[in-house]
Amino acid sequence: MSDIDKPSHYTKGKIEVWDFILDQNLGYLAGNIIKYICRFRYKGNPLQDLMKARAYLDKLIKRYGGE
Repeated sequence: MSDIDKPSHYTKGKIEVWDFILDQNLGYLAGNIIKYICRFRYKGNPLQDLMKARAYLDKLIKRYGGE
């Protein structure tokens, strides 16, 4: 697989977010929460990414029986 172009918010820190998500076996919902939280400060609209993280968190809470 060839390298893909990565925006700067993909490569902040010492480990890429997707590597952490895979290492921790977080799954789709939790993985997206982590992704949006880790990147929100480095993208054009921080509030939009925080709202996305909250939507995934709400879905995850419901999955585990929360309201």
